Amino acid sequence: MQASSSQFQLFAEARPLPPDDYAWHFVLQSPDRSLHLDVTDQEPGSPLERIELLAVVRGLEALDQPSRVSLVTPSRYVSHGLRYGLAEWRESGWLWESFGQMTPIKHEDLWRRVDQALEFHRVQCRTCRVDAAHPVVPEPVAVRRKSRPVSPRRERERRVVLSKREKVDVRDVRTPWLSLRQRVAGVLLGLGQAIAPQAVAVS
Repeated sequence: MQASSSQFQLFAEARPLPPDDYAWHFVLQSPDRSLHLDVTDQEPGSPLERIELLAVVRGLEALDQPSRVSLVTPSRYVSHGLRYGLAEWRESGWLWESFGQMTPIKHEDLWRRVDQALEFHRVQCRTCRVDAAHPVVPEPVAVRRKSRPVSPRRERERRVVLSKREKVDVRDVRTPWLSLRQRVAGVLLGLGQAIAPQAVAVS
């Protein structure tokens, strides 16, 4: 494969297939559109993360010369692994610590192929978001529901209640209720008036 430029853009993704399967898909093209590859295939029974990573592997292995590649993928698994995990996995012998034990990383074979491709290509990874097409929703006929008409009788009753509420005074409601101190003072005053005549008579 020959191209006029060693700079390419690679879009790699996993496409869902019914009922619970996925297909890998990549688009590889040069800036001047002299090269354009659009390839899709599937691995039945493979999990989503493996299909996402396999799409990147297939796209990088389609290049037969050292190139600068701008990789665009909606997979956070792939982008996180390229940015933060790959160098560490390589140094640790493709192992990672899980519950205090070193275990092989998932999809080690594919990550080794990515690492081998990075020996020849300079890859810059970007994460994009791909949303499915939204269904067309019919516009509602009426946005606001019309309020029910109020009967004349209920309207008169509501006016009477409102007029009564307006005449209520908070001081009138609180006046009959005396505080505990006022009640005790009143009781003591009454006892004092009852005892005073007897004290005068004894003297």
